[in-house]
Amino acid sequence: MDKAKRTAIIAGNWKMNKTPSEAKALLSEIAPLVKDADCEVIACVPYVDLAVAVEATKETNIKIGAENCHWAESGAFTGEISTGMLKEVGVEYVVLGHSERRQYFGETDETVNKRTKAALAAGLKPIVCVGELLWERECDITEEVIARQIKLDLYDVSEEDLKNVVIAYEPVWAIGTGKTATADQAEEVCAFIRATLAKLYNQAAADGVTIQYGGSMNDGNADELLSKTNVDGGLIGGASLVAEKFAAIVKAASK
Repeated sequence: MDKAKRTAIIAGNWKMNKTPSEAKALLSEIAPLVKDADCEVIACVPYVDLAVAVEATKETNIKIGAENCHWAESGAFTGEISTGMLKEVGVEYVVLGHSERRQYFGETDETVNKRTKAALAAGLKPIVCVGELLWERECDITEEVIARQIKLDLYDVSEEDLKNVVIAYEPVWAIGTGKTATADQAEEVCAFIRATLAKLYNQAAADGVTIQYGGSMNDGNADELLSKTNVDGGLIGGASLVAEKFAAIVKAASK
């Protein structure tokens, strides 16, 4: 982390977990544990939990995010949620392009780009996920894959709008598998992402972007991962569902 240049952010990605009552209970448990955090703390929760989560965190330092949004303001898109709906509820962040969305629900870099621009236009802060498959890493094309995703996902995103974008590097082979990229591997790719942003924009713009690591970051490995210069936080899956574990990661990011 380099807090002199950018904000450290720990965001929980709850995925399809927790009913509204369970969400309220978990956030009530997390809030006192992270109240003195020296980093941004976010909980990205299922749609049905959003209103309860916003209400439960009103007097806290926890921000609430959604797990996806559509690019259209309204229309015949059964099962989707618009940015305007999220804004009215009080959401500040939204996760976009997660590998599970890409793998199971047909997300492409084109749709991630459209969602990203819609989120920015609505005043939401997108957490844009990128990452390579295990096969792609074994074929030694990680950088090509990541560069392509960054260029396509951020196509036509202005330098001004980039200030509100968070990038989450999530190697697909490390999500929900218990496998974690080593701290050096995470640093290498996060540094490459920053270098790619510098080429697309400029070094100052790239230095200001928060780049998280996601992919089985937990209370046991957070200290080492977050000690790296270009790892500015984490997008946390399973560990975000346990108050003590999530708080431990926030503590690591607060150093």
